[in-house]
Amino acid sequence: MYYRTFFPRDIFAEMERLQRDMQQAYDPSIRGGLRGGFPAMNVGSTPKSVEIYAFAPGVDPASVDVQIEKGVLTVAGDRTLPALPEKATLHIDERFSGRFRRVVTLPDDIDPNSASAKYRDGVLHISIARKETAVPRRISIQ
Repeated sequence: MYYRTFFPRDIFAEMERLQRDMQQAYDPSIRGGLRGGFPAMNVGSTPKSVEIYAFAPGVDPASVDVQIEKGVLTVAGDRTLPALPEKATLHIDERFSGRFRRVVTLPDDIDPNSASAKYRDGVLHISIARKETAVPRRISIQ
């Protein structure tokens, strides 16, 4: 069970928590990538397309820039958070604000001109079709 007090009294417990957080941020996960990037992403493919989902709640879609250049997809933008009330004290700040940028290498058989992006309910969905020559087709035997 993970427990964190709002007002840490034991400096050694707080240092241990900080060390654990740093290790989690930089240790590779089971799939080989680093954990903790913003926005969190799911990348998958079908025989006809590559599908990318970027989970970015609270981000204005107008502040997000999506580009494909030389087989690399870049999702960049700015996330702003509401200001705290005057004289408020912040005890825990776990929400990221500021500039973000995620980069995904795409397969060689995609058609960058067919890319489309939709943002709904905090999820950015990017769909990129594969080139017609790359789509598997069945050949009938006569």
